[in-house]
Amino acid sequence: MDFLNDGRGSDPYRPSLFELVAQEQLRESLQPALKYVLGVFAQSYPRYLLRIVNRHEEFYALLMFFVERHNLRQYGASFAENFYGLKRRRKPVIEAERAKAAVGSAVQQEKLRGRELRTSLLFLVGIPYIRAKAHDYYEQLGGGVDPEALEEGSQFERNTSRTSITDRLRYLFKIIYPYANTAFELWMLAYNVAYLFDRSSYYRPWLAWMKVDIRRMGPEDYRAQLPVPSTSSEPKPPTSIIASLRRLLASSPKLLLDSLKVLLPLSIFFIKFLEWWYHPSSPARSLAAANTPRGPPIPPPKMLKPHSRGILGIGHESNLRYGECPICRKGVVNATALPSGWVFCYKCVFTEVEEKGKCPVTLLPMKTWQLRKVLI
Repeated sequence: MDFLNDGRGSDPYRPSLFELVAQEQLRESLQPALKYVLGVFAQSYPRYLLRIVNRHEEFYALLMFFVERHNLRQYGASFAENFYGLKRRRKPVIEAERAKAAVGSAVQQEKLRGRELRTSLLFLVGIPYIRAKAHDYYEQLGGGVDPEALEEGSQFERNTSRTSITDRLRYLFKIIYPYANTAFELWMLAYNVAYLFDRSSYYRPWLAWMKVDIRRMGPEDYRAQLPVPSTSSEPKPPTSIIASLRRLLASSPKLLLDSLKVLLPLSIFFIKFLEWWYHPSSPARSLAAANTPRGPPIPPPKMLKPHSRGILGIGHESNLRYGECPICRKGVVNATALPSGWVFCYKCVFTEVEEKGKCPVTLLPMKTWQLRKVLI
């Protein structure tokens, strides 16, 4: 394991930052992979899986609670840490080198106890769930939209001008969340840099609060995970079918949780395979498309003609230059299209559709949610 050491080789059981980042990336990849797999099967079995897909954050948090709880109790590590051969230990105040030399890397006093198990579950399951729900709520409030694209008198800002406390809290959350999330990421980066240069024994702040650090598993840890062979030479008495079924049912939860160690990484491989298969530049996709008979090309939809009472009238659309907004008659800024096929500035068309509920050119009924940005 010399190639995995931290560069100085002073502690062979101290994992490198790259190992810790790899297991973090594995843990973060599980949720989108599982969501994609459930979404694929929900198309065939919507009656049973559609509710799970709609409440995926809660389902994933509940699933990972049992998975992480099992791994912490059985192996003293999270699922991703155990996958990469890492473990958690209660960091001693003074490193007992003689005790390590006598009993190996695993010391009884360093094993996780009830308090460390509960706090580890909180930070492994609870905090990611809260962050995911906060990000989803930020997206529901229109997070990520360029504020310059919205007019000062837009609908969202008019709603925040009300005396409702709920509206003001939503507006405050939308402003604070990006800065809070950036500060959190910088905080994590600072601990990573400190761990990389051996300024800290912890790569996460909550591990420092719990006094729990991450270590590589030693030979004793791997031997402890192996099943203990039976030393008795006496033949076992025959058991009844009911007793065998009871034993099978009692061991099935453990077998299921242990099988997730293989099934969850396989789900990541499955989604990566589908991404490669359906990518436009994939050779497999181009080969399949070459063997598939193609029909005639589908023509683009025709642009609807202007209404006589619209802002352009009839016969005046030729006076509109290319790239010009029909409303302000200037260059299109933040191009936005309507189902009628006409393209406007976002600020111009948002105000028109919000006030009149119609397309300014064709006078077809429109809603603000039908506005579509044009990426050019």
